[in-house]
Amino acid sequence: MKFVIIGLGNFGSSLAVRLVAMGHEVIGVDREMNMVEAMKGKLTHTMCLDCSDEQAITNLPLKETDVVVVCIGEDEGANLMTTALMKKMNVRRLISRAVNPLHETVLDAMMIGEIVHPEEETAERWANKLDLPGTIDSFELSREYSIIEAVVPKRYIGKKLGEIRFRRNYNILLLTVMTVKEETNALGITRKVTVPQGVASSATVLKEGDIVVLFGKIKDIQKVLKKK
Repeated sequence: MKFVIIGLGNFGSSLAVRLVAMGHEVIGVDREMNMVEAMKGKLTHTMCLDCSDEQAITNLPLKETDVVVVCIGEDEGANLMTTALMKKMNVRRLISRAVNPLHETVLDAMMIGEIVHPEEETAERWANKLDLPGTIDSFELSREYSIIEAVVPKRYIGKKLGEIRFRRNYNILLLTVMTVKEETNALGITRKVTVPQGVASSATVLKEGDIVVLFGKIKDIQKVLKKK
């Protein structure tokens, strides 16, 4: 896929580099030349443009682009103007960053369907890591529901999922179990990687060190992970 990432600050540049690593074509755009220079060689292409300028954005290959992500965070006015121009250009898919509730309200009024909140999402993940024992990562689907990766609680080690009955007893789903393995790269550096074991079944036995992927209401998952 072809992406245009507008705004190469911490969030925009990190997102762009990750997308390139996944094999996508990424054009990084920023109005500050030092930001553009810093990303040269890391992205498919970089451009120094003020995307809040209607004439300037005619230099972007928007018709051939699958997704435009407006990552501008420090200048809300530039973010809104850029987002409005991208919407006017009728890009295939438009995602914009909101930096506060008022900013999000304006984006909603502009009928921007996909809004990203990198600070809030990071805070939510870290809050779960710090609050829920053994949590490795989490993804909030709504205010009520989340998908959470956590180290299997000790009381479940050696038990089959059919014995535990997560759905019946806790009203949550265990989507899969991941095992942690060590692998060595070409430089001889050893690191730990997680390997999904496919869709979990009632016969799946939980082992020490396994990572379980749970889906359900946050309050129900909390009961499982916090239970002594």
